Amino acid sequence: KVTTAVPRKPATLAAKKPLAGAAVARKTIQQRKAAQRVARGHLAKRIAKRTAAYNREYEAARAHTVALHREAAKVGNFHVEAEPRLAFVVRIRGVNKIHPRPKKIMQLMRLLQINNGMFVRLNKATLNMLRIIDPYVVWGYPSLHSVRSLIYKRGFACLNSKRVPICEPELIQRRLGKYGIICREDLIHEIFTVGPNFKQAVRFLWPFKLNTPNGGWVRKARHFVEGGDFGNREEYINQLLKRMI
Repeated sequence: KVTTAVPRKPATLAAKKPLAGAAVARKTIQQRKAAQRVARGHLAKRIAKRTAAYNREYEAARAHTVALHREAAKVGNFHVEAEPRLAFVVRIRGVNKIHPRPKKIMQLMRLLQINNGMFVRLNKATLNMLRIIDPYVVWGYPSLHSVRSLIYKRGFACLNSKRVPICEPELIQRRLGKYGIICREDLIHEIFTVGPNFKQAVRFLWPFKLNTPNGGWVRKARHFVEGGDFGNREEYINQLLKRMI
């Protein structure tokens, strides 16, 4: 009797087929991880070069300012530095009994809660807005050390309306790479120097959530120049931020 049934594959071949597929999948994963390691190594080298260049730029700017002060002092004069272009604003009062206008301005600056802070570019429009919300906020001119401390210690990204920690430079590169910002040092440089992509850099950041300063507030209802808290502190904002970060 002649049979037309197709002979079965040996059991060993049937068992080897899924094993071969698993081996290919493992090899693909290993190749992908190796490519990621190489890419991260190249990115780390780029970040190191940029960081060194920024440090040289900051040091050169500081040395230039010192030289101008010394030259002015030699002739019995003094050097007046340029008007600051960057401010850091911190909300210190709640929502009770607030006029709609300052309330709307604080919403535009994304200062929605007490002790929320954000960087602001100083120009005629923002200065007028700061004068309106002056009794509800503390603001001043942050130093490079304060900007770096805020971004490294309190910096979070705003990703799809969610507060996401900035753990890897790839997150910054994906969102701001088209603006030439690939790491935190690029972000710090763009904000501190108020660069052309300042708006995109600030929008990338979630509003800073700060602590109540060590030792508490003195008197929120009185201006800083009168021994209180609210208003413009100029460079003294750095001392306050050191107590709040």
